[in-house]
Amino acid sequence: MNTASTAPVTAVILVAAGSGQRLGYGMPKAKVPLGGDSILTHALRGVAAAGIAGQICVAIPPGDPELRAQCEAFAAELQAEHTRTAAQGEDGLLPAVTTVDGGASRADSVRAALSALAPGTQFVLVHDAARALTPESVFHRVAAALTAGAVAVIPVIHVVDTIKTVDPTFGDDADIAPEIVTGTAPREMLRAVQTPQGFDLATLRGAHEAAVGFDGAQAAAVTDDAMLVELLGFPVHAVRGASQSLKITTPLDLILAEGLLEGPLGVRWVEG
Repeated sequence: MNTASTAPVTAVILVAAGSGQRLGYGMPKAKVPLGGDSILTHALRGVAAAGIAGQICVAIPPGDPELRAQCEAFAAELQAEHTRTAAQGEDGLLPAVTTVDGGASRADSVRAALSALAPGTQFVLVHDAARALTPESVFHRVAAALTAGAVAVIPVIHVVDTIKTVDPTFGDDADIAPEIVTGTAPREMLRAVQTPQGFDLATLRGAHEAAVGFDGAQAAAVTDDAMLVELLGFPVHAVRGASQSLKITTPLDLILAEGLLEGPLGVRWVEG
């Protein structure tokens, strides 16, 4: 039975406007090659494969015709696949792929994409293109939590390292080391946060509207969309993330991602 007409309309914002300076390629991170395609193309394929998005809105660097062309090529790829499967009697979801110019910060890019979502959208997932190998199951867990009633939900993984809090040193201590330990965080209570982060659309829009008036220090202290929602007092639920959802930020991250593509999971991402 086709339930598309009764399912909540969900959009995915794919943030791909980062400069990628730490990767050392001299180009926006989304353009960097990974397994024969760009990081952006892998991220787009992962979002589409999850099968939950009615719209994929990609925030790209302003005035970047190459990444815009990659999005258009991917939309054509999706259309061709949809036509092929429809001829076989399958009724899959065909997401609209749109682009917006990102802003100076990640929050600016998300706000630009929020303004471009289609009318009727109820839920939105905000995903970093740098987490290009995120498994479909993570998208499904986030979407299921939203359907069950969460207004905000994030994928997380357990922290395996011991985490210390520190302060800068002064006086004689500064001659020994630049920082000194002030405590040890309880590891069993800590989680590393990933994307996609899912939200009720009205809630996320309200959180971003409230953040427009932040001063520089307040804005710098906010590190993800979930934190904006937390600041409004809304509960943020957590579901299980995945180790494959590494964020490709440094050359070592890129090597690890290449290794994942060459392993048993690689066929899905390379062949789409």
